[in-house]
Amino acid sequence: MSILITGGTGFIGSHTVVELINIGETPIIVDNLSNSKEIVLDRIQTVTGIRPKFYKTDLCDAEALDRVFAENPDIESVIHFASLKAVGESVAIPATYYYNNLVSTLNLCEAMKKHGVKIMVFSSSATVYGDPAEIPIKETTPLGITTNPYGETKKMIERILADIHKANPDWSVSILRYFNPVGAHKSGLMGEDPKGIPNNLFPYVTQVATGRRPFLSVFGSDYDTHDGTGVRDYIHVVDLAKAHLCALRRARTVNAVEHFNVGTGHGYSVLDIVKAFESATGRAVPYKLVDRRPGDIATCYADATKAKEILGWQAEYDMVDMCRDADNWQTKNPDGYVE
Repeated sequence: MSILITGGTGFIGSHTVVELINIGETPIIVDNLSNSKEIVLDRIQTVTGIRPKFYKTDLCDAEALDRVFAENPDIESVIHFASLKAVGESVAIPATYYYNNLVSTLNLCEAMKKHGVKIMVFSSSATVYGDPAEIPIKETTPLGITTNPYGETKKMIERILADIHKANPDWSVSILRYFNPVGAHKSGLMGEDPKGIPNNLFPYVTQVATGRRPFLSVFGSDYDTHDGTGVRDYIHVVDLAKAHLCALRRARTVNAVEHFNVGTGHGYSVLDIVKAFESATGRAVPYKLVDRRPGDIATCYADATKAKEILGWQAEYDMVDMCRDADNWQTKNPDGYVE
């Protein structure tokens, strides 16, 4: 049996593909390469010895997606990563985000229904909690008013999947609410390679440390935090990838919609990260304090107890591992994935 991985050449998707291959699963990747490169397939093959089947397909193209399922009748489950994901960009071009993220998911669900596939692990986000009502955030924490269109699309998709399950009780959906994935594969062959100026902190830090960019822009220094900069829960991408394996294992055994926070349970400010990176790598990270970005909040970190109790998953890598692995990737690939 095969597992369809949407967005499988992206940062989190590619690391999850590696972990799936490592345990003997057969992933099939669908990706339109809007924020990734096909060379990632070469790196996956180098790391695992196996080159997964790949379709350059946009999920918004319903007919092309249907052909993927038709050509692979052994697909028994889906891990759904594919989406536009930059908070700031979503504020600037909201209609693009709503169209892409919602239409792609609706097409995917229709294709799954048509071809009898009833198991999904969905890549959601802690942004669904908005400005959270409590810290640390539990799965029972009320979903807040989302502060950006990206977060709203994730919240809407969660509702869509819940309604599909209500109409089709034999479906099983495991929803993983990510916090902040960072780090890279220990080989240094795979990592985060955003196009243009990074929207996420760690690739920005590593690009500054290796001289690709002159300084780090720290967005906001007047938040209600211990040093005025935003506090987040950072999780190693390999830990996150392994959480998907645990979630898939669980989804294969229950007919339900379940939600899990995936984080370490520790909050670090932007300046904490700068200091930790400099300490772990010996590289300087010059920075400038600039205005806040629209859509950002002050503090966000997880209570991941439920994932530990039900999925048997917990984070294994610490901040030193995250910094060293991210630096190793950027050092070996100063310009990212070069085709």
